[in-house]
Amino acid sequence: MLKTCFAESSKTSVPIRLCTSSILTDLLKQRPIYVQTWVDQHAFTAAPSSILLIPNQDGQITEVFWGLDDTPWQFASLAGNVPNGTYHIEEWGDIDQNLACLTWALAFYQFSRYKGQKNKSQLSLVWPSAAHKEWVEAAIEGITLVRDLINTPACDLTPAALAVSIENTIAPFEYQFKVILGEELQRGFPAVHTVGKAAESSPRLIDVRWSHPQAQKSIAIVGKGVCFDSGGLDIKPSAGMLMMKKDMGGAAHALALAYLIMKLNLPLSLRLLIPAVENAISGNAMHPMDIIKTRKGLTVEIGNTDAEGRLILADALYEACQDKPDLVIDFATLTGAARIALGTELPAIFSNNQELSDDLLAAGQKMQDPLWPMPLHKPYAKYLKSSTADLSSTGKSSYGGAITAALFLEHFIEKGINWVHIDHMAWNLASTPGKPEGGEAMGLLATFKFISNLVE
Repeated sequence: MLKTCFAESSKTSVPIRLCTSSILTDLLKQRPIYVQTWVDQHAFTAAPSSILLIPNQDGQITEVFWGLDDTPWQFASLAGNVPNGTYHIEEWGDIDQNLACLTWALAFYQFSRYKGQKNKSQLSLVWPSAAHKEWVEAAIEGITLVRDLINTPACDLTPAALAVSIENTIAPFEYQFKVILGEELQRGFPAVHTVGKAAESSPRLIDVRWSHPQAQKSIAIVGKGVCFDSGGLDIKPSAGMLMMKKDMGGAAHALALAYLIMKLNLPLSLRLLIPAVENAISGNAMHPMDIIKTRKGLTVEIGNTDAEGRLILADALYEACQDKPDLVIDFATLTGAARIALGTELPAIFSNNQELSDDLLAAGQKMQDPLWPMPLHKPYAKYLKSSTADLSSTGKSSYGGAITAALFLEHFIEKGINWVHIDHMAWNLASTPGKPEGGEAMGLLATFKFISNLVE
């Protein structure tokens, strides 16, 4: 993508002028009468994300006027509105050039595995002098990785295939890689085993370790890897299953975040844990009201087999704590309740450390990758009580579902361990510039910025 949508330099590149109404007024004072007439005839006022191509007297485009917006995604819109050619931004002002380059590139994203790529562009932007090319490249690769994995259907992204994808992704780096499955998984990670045992592709825990030689801090990243969620015996209606290939969106985000850390060589000791399962139905599927064991030793009564993500995360989070990392962070497409509360575009975050939560929110604002805090409201823990097990997986209340799910996970975080839980949609319901309908990275840039700040 970088080779086709960016240029190192070009003497023939067309300038793009980022305009407000006042900037436009000043520009027109310096232009010939025919240009002023052209602008008047097209009623161009530099409204946000509006465009006007300025030709010379021979009809060739000599410059582009573009109405400034307040989001870097305007550059994805810009890429979709100019004709093929090479362009450069004449004056950047205080715009974040890295985010602008990233969103320009994402305008060209296509999930082409099954249909092939359409309309290969001959459109490029000259790299701005202040751009951090390595960061832009890594961010493009990370977001593309998330989108491609989520968009891949469950027939081709089984738990086994997800393990292969993870190892292929980290192949350029020095790492340790282990896949736990079969009897070892059943003994050591019984909740992961129980959730995935009904599927043809067996459940597994994927465990990756990587460390910078001058590691300053340690971090564990966990991602929910439900490659398809039928709901189990509490089966979803057919409409509810249509997007359930995306239920491994947490795993895609966790892998992409780990990739960014390794690619940009942050001074960290990293552990990546992905419990990978398919929540299927067969004769040995878990039942509602079953009582299962977890790696921590706590027993859980199954309130609903469609609340399986928290079960596999429970085992993985407890394991993540065993190395006493400075931070545990998990990503999960966990609850519809979070989507009802915040909508599909705003991930919910929960944390047992207010300062870290505030820092993550600030990083999200900086990267224009927004998140929103939700409380670990302790009184709601009463809803997770069971008369026959240590915990109920769902409780009996239909209210506060995102909070009770987070409180359930908190039982598996060891005392003194900093923890952040991100509950997100990982899917665009409709296409907007740079964000096509389908799998989407939500919170990825925010968390990477947040982690980068921890080691600066």
